[in-house]
Amino acid sequence: MKITKIIALVLALFIGIMSVFAGFMVLLGFRIPDYTVLDWLVIYNVLLSVLSIVTAFLVWKNYALSKKLIAAILTSHLLMLLYLYFVSEAVALDSIKAMGFRVSIWFIIFILTYKNSIK
Repeated sequence: MKITKIIALVLALFIGIMSVFAGFMVLLGFRIPDYTVLDWLVIYNVLLSVLSIVTAFLVWKNYALSKKLIAAILTSHLLMLLYLYFVSEAVALDSIKAMGFRVSIWFIIFILTYKNSIK
């Protein structure tokens, strides 16, 4: 397995597990942030995080579908970031930063898998 594939897999798995855990902590009331929580945004994050874990598995198994899912997750997060930044008035700055972090990580994963596929 190439190092770029391993890095992409680890990043996707890490961000997926981290976000599922953080999202469930908020949804179940174990962690209550000191800002307004948009429940729909937390649910979105948990669902996309589960998809991230599935994508990590598909990267590991070298399925072509993984590249489509990586592009879809990156696009979805980028669109959500743009929505949160430009449209939503109730969103907390922490949510915008977290979505920016997700976009950055998924962009790296995208580049790593693209680099891996052209060699």
